Amino acid sequence: MWGTESYWLVRFFLQRGLAAVYLIAFLVAATQFRPLAGEDGLLPLEEYVDGIAFEERPSLFHLVPSDRAIGVAAWTGVALAVAALLGFPYWLPEPYPVPASMLLWATMWGLYLSFVNAGRVFYGYGWESMLLETGFLAIFLGAGATHPPVIVIWLVKWVLFRNMFGAGLIKIRGDDCWRELTCMDHHYETQPIPNPLSWFAHRLPDRFHRVEVLGNHVVELAIPFLYFAPQPYAAIGGAATIGFQLWLMLTGNFAWLNALTIVQAIATFSDGVLTGLVPAVESPTTASAPLYLEITALLVGVLVVALSVRPALNMLTPGQVMNTAFDPLHLVNTYGAFGSITRNRYQLVAEGTRAEGPSEDDWEEYEFEGQPVRTDERPPQWAPYHLRLDWQLWFAAMSPRPGPRQRWFLSFLEALLENDEDTLALLRRNPFPDEPPERVRVIRYRYRYTTPEEREETGRWWHRERVGTYVGSVSQEELRSGGASRRRRAF
Repeated sequence: MWGTESYWLVRFFLQRGLAAVYLIAFLVAATQFRPLAGEDGLLPLEEYVDGIAFEERPSLFHLVPSDRAIGVAAWTGVALAVAALLGFPYWLPEPYPVPASMLLWATMWGLYLSFVNAGRVFYGYGWESMLLETGFLAIFLGAGATHPPVIVIWLVKWVLFRNMFGAGLIKIRGDDCWRELTCMDHHYETQPIPNPLSWFAHRLPDRFHRVEVLGNHVVELAIPFLYFAPQPYAAIGGAATIGFQLWLMLTGNFAWLNALTIVQAIATFSDGVLTGLVPAVESPTTASAPLYLEITALLVGVLVVALSVRPALNMLTPGQVMNTAFDPLHLVNTYGAFGSITRNRYQLVAEGTRAEGPSEDDWEEYEFEGQPVRTDERPPQWAPYHLRLDWQLWFAAMSPRPGPRQRWFLSFLEALLENDEDTLALLRRNPFPDEPPERVRVIRYRYRYTTPEEREETGRWWHRERVGTYVGSVSQEELRSGGASRRRRAF
């Protein structure tokens, strides 16, 4: 019976998994937020403060817009995530674990909300809202020897359902290749950041790729309905989802999207199923959740149902919009990924020179952490760590010229011309370590994987062909005279 299921172990593993994702997210914020969206970032924090009302996108950095506040918030989040990962507040005697847990998870949620709402395009990914939505529900899971409110477990299943089913709908309605079962012919080559196994996955037989797409439709459009079925069917749905996400982790770099989805899928299990799968794990004797937590969880359930109307309608309509928050706190959102698949991979390669009248041989290439530049290097593994600059470079390369969403790009070039230490820390290699270049430019290439024969002969993973100039040769003075200079104002 559904009502007799226990979820203490489910909560235990769900909280630990979510703490691990939070830890990665706060580490990314600590190392990347300031050069991207801080005081002197590529999108300066002042623009957010001056241009967006607090109630539209609330953030601590609207009230305290400084790099110091960013650092304090990020490292506080890291410390809290480590504490949660190590089991705090389960160490405390009853009845303190529940209120301490609520305070812990609420603080992490509020801190991360501040980064998402102030980060703008660099934080405009579906898994940001998904982490906030899941993290908000974690506030009401409780801790210690008490049983978690079952309604919160079901609300986590609801997030997982929208995550998976929304992704399935956006695909089946979108690109024809999803209906023709051919999308995986291109995906591994053109995905945002390939990983060490992507080349091999791309070279799997066409028949395997057809089965992949068909399996994708089953896992995203049919399996999610099992999440709400009685056991063991709900756990079977969760296991299928976890297996699907593990394959995606093996063949691509999608930040913590897959890891977070696996964490959500833990909610589809029960303690009985977990102890049956792992006999060494035992579910302890638990007491009922405190009355105030049960009442609060019920109110949260009512709130989520009310806020779910717009996301659910969006998901079910032909004009479905993916990865959208419908409220400033990101409490209930709509999700979806890869509604269309690009057929060609375009890359932006930034180059610099110190020569006054440079020839083609005078330009030296910068190298990024995740986006391929050198053709002889195997793609690296970064996920679940999130390379925010590299993801935006992938989006930028889709157009032959910088567009409105790439306002940050000219600031990036100015940072290269200044040898800005914080910005260069986001890159793998700076060819001008001693003094900055006199000029920079950005070349647009089409990259494709080499064939097995080409790789055996040349040792190269990529073949590239120049298709245009994204930004022509430009100096720092020319950037500034064109009005593209980064704003550097003290608060």
